[in-house]
Amino acid sequence: MGRTRNPFRGLMDHMSEMARMREYAEGGGQEDQRRTHATAWVPTADIFAKGDDLVLRCELAGVEREDVEVSLSGGVLTIDGERKGEPEDVSYYARERYYGHFRRSINLPEGISGSRISADFENGLLEVTVMGGADHPEPERIQIGNQSS
Repeated sequence: MGRTRNPFRGLMDHMSEMARMREYAEGGGQEDQRRTHATAWVPTADIFAKGDDLVLRCELAGVEREDVEVSLSGGVLTIDGERKGEPEDVSYYARERYYGHFRRSINLPEGISGSRISADFENGLLEVTVMGGADHPEPERIQIGNQSS
């Protein structure tokens, strides 16, 4: 019982399901016409453990730092923003980049506070670190009694 509990256990199953749903919604690479104003596009992300910490790296090429917001509410970490500068009055031969608003949300384990989250933005790469560690105690075990005694 000396194993350390991974506070981010189960997160990857959730993220794999979200990726599967995104691929389905995008129709195998074709532009999805059902995107809403709040989610004109979904930036790609890598999510990995670095020691006890969880790190989210989000690719935001062409997005300015002041157009990105990271927030925590009800245990959900959300990255909101907007890629501006879409060319106007052009005829596309290929269109693989999205412009407009984006949102990416990740459910975090219970008890994570904003003081344990830091974010850095450099060269179009947003890196959000959620510090893990000792603030996630093991569940308390309750002894099961025997009524016949």
